[in-house]
Amino acid sequence: MERKLTDSGKKFLILAVFAVAMGAFEAIVVIYLRRIYYPEGFEFPLKLFSSRMLSIELLREFSTILMIVSVAFLSARDALKRLAWFLYIFAVWDIFYYFFLKMLIGWPPSILTWDILFLIPVTWIGPVLAPVICSITMIFMTICIIYPQDRGYRVRMTGLEWLFVISGSFMILWSFTKDYLLIIVRGGFWRDFLNMAENSGFRLAVSGFIPSNFSWYTFAAGEILILAGLFLLLRRTLRLTAE
Repeated sequence: MERKLTDSGKKFLILAVFAVAMGAFEAIVVIYLRRIYYPEGFEFPLKLFSSRMLSIELLREFSTILMIVSVAFLSARDALKRLAWFLYIFAVWDIFYYFFLKMLIGWPPSILTWDILFLIPVTWIGPVLAPVICSITMIFMTICIIYPQDRGYRVRMTGLEWLFVISGSFMILWSFTKDYLLIIVRGGFWRDFLNMAENSGFRLAVSGFIPSNFSWYTFAAGEILILAGLFLLLRRTLRLTAE
């Protein structure tokens, strides 16, 4: 039992080192990009890349996710534990990405400052506080999965628990992507999605868009659903432990 706990403790530390290094690397790349595209300082509305540069940026983001998936895959044999380690690496990476941005260039000025979070499959945006909350939740989910397994219990999530977690995740995803999804749908740009970056109408719509109201209620509802699913998982696991 002690050996398993020690192994997981080492894994938490080693994967944290990897994720922190990724966060520093990502922050440095973004600093370079912002110096090129936002020499006066990053702010909305967004300055759109050309189709070629957008493809390169999408490849960079996809490669980052693939790196995390690969390390998580090597970290465990069980699918659920692999998911847990993926969430852990992603969360630590994201938190330290903002840490290094703040340390190196003093950005963001506030935890409520809006940021572009991701580009796949459409642009994600939101106040910095929101992805940080998500990261903390992901770390908590990792603990909910790894800790009981280290104590000898085979952790499996029920259909109801998955329903809560997945539904909450989609609500959070909607809160991040709804602004640009609505631009795409209302403008009919989805009809030529692959060439959208070169569409003059789309570029005009995006170049004039400045976000102001984040869907905190939708985001909070999503968080509550995820936490409810994790609560059910923990309660069931502790009940098995007591028995």
